[in-house]
Amino acid sequence: MIEPSGRRERKKAATRQKIADTALRLFLERGYDAVGIRDVAAEADVAVTTVFAHFASKEALVFERDQDFEQRLTRAVTDRPAHEPLIPALHREIQALVRHCTAEGSAPVRRMIEGSPALREYEESMSLRHAHALAAALAADPHLCRSATACRATARFAIDAYALACRADDPGATVDEVFRMIEAAWEATAP
Repeated sequence: MIEPSGRRERKKAATRQKIADTALRLFLERGYDAVGIRDVAAEADVAVTTVFAHFASKEALVFERDQDFEQRLTRAVTDRPAHEPLIPALHREIQALVRHCTAEGSAPVRRMIEGSPALREYEESMSLRHAHALAAALAADPHLCRSATACRATARFAIDAYALACRADDPGATVDEVFRMIEAAWEATAP
C-alpha cells in the first residue's frame, strides 16, 4: 500500500485503518450480522458519517484492502520491465496476495466471509471488478498483442486462481497449477 505523504493524508489513512480494524474485531467477536455501522462508529469513536466517508458499505469494511489489491494486480502488468513476460509477473503477484489471504490468523475472517451471503456476494462483485480492471490493463499493453477475449479470460482466470487458492488446502500449489493452465492458454492465443 502506498504511504500517504502529507500530515492530513496520514491522519485520514490512520482513521480509515482504525475503523477497519475496529469493524473486523467486532465482526469476529459478535458476528457480522450482529454488528451495525453505528456499533462500529461508536467503538472507533467516530461519527457514522466518518465511517461512510471511508467505506461505501458495511461489506467494504471487511474488504478494506480492496483498492490496494486491484492496484497491485494492474501494476503487475503495467510496471513490469519490458523484457519480463506477463504470466510470470502475474503469477508472482497472485502468489504474494494469496500468502496475505492465507497468513496466520486469516482463517476466522475467511469463515466469516463464507458464512455470510452478503459478504460472498460482495466478494464476487469485487472479483468481477478486479478482473475488469486487470483485463483493461492487459488490453492497453501494446506489447501483449492479444484479443480482448484473451485479455478478459486471462484476467478472470488470474482472479479465480486467487479465489481458489484462498480456499485450498495447499494454496501455493493451487496457484501454480492454475497458472500452468493460464500460461498454456495465453501462449495458445499468441498471434
